[in-house]
Amino acid sequence: MDGRRISASPRPCFGRRVVAKKRPRGGLDGFVNSVKKLQRREISSKRDRSFSMSDAQERFRNISLQEEYDTHDPKGYCPMSLPFLKKRSKIIEIVAARDIVFALAQSGVCAAFSRESNERICFLNVCPDEVIRSLFYNKNNESLITVSVYASDNFSSLKCRTSRIEYIRRGKPDAGFPLFESESFKWPGFVEFDDVNGKVLTYSAQDSIYKVFDLKNYTMLYSISDKNVQEIKISPGIMLLILTKAHGGVPLKILSIEDGTVLKSFSHLLHKNKKVDFIEQFNEKLLVKQENENLQIVDVRNTEITEVSRTELMTPSAFIFLYENQLFQDSLDRLVGL
Repeated sequence: MDGRRISASPRPCFGRRVVAKKRPRGGLDGFVNSVKKLQRREISSKRDRSFSMSDAQERFRNISLQEEYDTHDPKGYCPMSLPFLKKRSKIIEIVAARDIVFALAQSGVCAAFSRESNERICFLNVCPDEVIRSLFYNKNNESLITVSVYASDNFSSLKCRTSRIEYIRRGKPDAGFPLFESESFKWPGFVEFDDVNGKVLTYSAQDSIYKVFDLKNYTMLYSISDKNVQEIKISPGIMLLILTKAHGGVPLKILSIEDGTVLKSFSHLLHKNKKVDFIEQFNEKLLVKQENENLQIVDVRNTEITEVSRTELMTPSAFIFLYENQLFQDSLDRLVGL
């Protein structure tokens, strides 16, 4: 599962808070799927799926450039578009949806290209002042969700829009409709898409309420209004609520992702006067790391704790969870078995 969290920022192109969490199946796009296939094959215990460096050279020997796409086309933009939208900038997201490839530039311009004709179909910016921040391909209803900010409100609030792939194929991205209009996504509000569970998690900073929507039809399922919630982590079938620290520990709740039912509540003791580097959830395991302390792996079923020496695992900036192999990979490219 890939959970992509996009939070509001007063600036149009910087400060993007997009959190990618690797989950067991399907990614957001073709690129992520390819990476996952390589990961599974490289670390698999099955002899016929593993490969060495020499095998890799043979496998990729015939790979060559097939086609190039260019999102930069100043003449193709609306004359009223923001000046920085007309400048060339690097690509920050690529999403593949059947026969269409979407490329999002750091400037906020997004273009759709046809795999069959290798030509640009259209730009997805439907308003001159729209800056697209992120993309999500919703396989449930064959649509593309764009998350944007607008100059008209000083780029202060996220807006979501869905457009069917068929409409985009016809060059009509404006035939879609807005999503979550009742929600306020001003900083630090966010929207997070959960592909595997088929859910959308939103946080409205205006009223401090988390809401969970069905990704198939965007119906709201339930809300969480606990003011003590500091963070929410999503895993297959469940959510972990991390609450405000109290009495030398951090209160935790595990909820059903389907209806918000509390499955378990408990508190994990912490070392006093030491900051928490991270708390992550990995199926029934909880990973807790404090400053200058060992990593603790807590089994939430029986509260048993396994420790990994701090010399073996430095605090990473991000995790890649490999659920099928019961491993996680940190940003230092080390694999640790659970």
